[in-house]
Amino acid sequence: MKQERAARTRQALIHAAAEAFERHGYMRAKLADISSSAGVSAGALHFHFANKASVAATVEATAAANLRRAAQKAQLPDMNALQRLTASSYALAELIRTDVVVRAGFRLSRDSPHGSRLDLVREWEICVQQLLAEADRERLLADGVAQQDVADVIVGATTGFEALGRRQPRWLQPSTLHRFWRLLLPRLTTAEALAALRATSSGAGGRKDGDRASAGAAVHPPSAVIAR
Repeated sequence: MKQERAARTRQALIHAAAEAFERHGYMRAKLADISSSAGVSAGALHFHFANKASVAATVEATAAANLRRAAQKAQLPDMNALQRLTASSYALAELIRTDVVVRAGFRLSRDSPHGSRLDLVREWEICVQQLLAEADRERLLADGVAQQDVADVIVGATTGFEALGRRQPRWLQPSTLHRFWRLLLPRLTTAEALAALRATSSGAGGRKDGDRASAGAAVHPPSAVIAR
């Protein structure tokens, strides 16, 4: 019972800290506000975390774990590498849109002075690079496609959506990624692979963006983005 209570307190502190870091940034966030928002005493906060840097590091680590878990869940066994890449991007956008811990993790990773060991953008870049390399081995990439150039475009666009989404949530909607991939995939993949993707997505291609989102398709294989 005591361990369960401690675990709940820790989770409440992580969530409250994420809200504070997301709203105010690392420098302006105050431990007193975090403990108050979590409904615990300052002593309880310091029982779990030595200082503000420790709190921030835990928020980032939790965000990273949430992102890795969502990406793994999105990548179904029967997908090819490009489907796994696009599905992961939808999962990333969905978490940034709905999970304050993930949003705070990105903000801390990008502009926090607390000496973070994590770089969430770099982790995403490595994921994109690995999936593009797999797509190349699967002969899904068109001739002349430079993997690093494509990785730069994908990472730049998707992390840009994260920054823009802080003020305008529409940037993180599935429809935004739908348009992005609809433009990019025909330039990225071979004609044969594109035809196969269209064939496998024919059943989903007629669904509206709102239906796709409501059905949880932010983490569904989004090959349907090229079906229209």
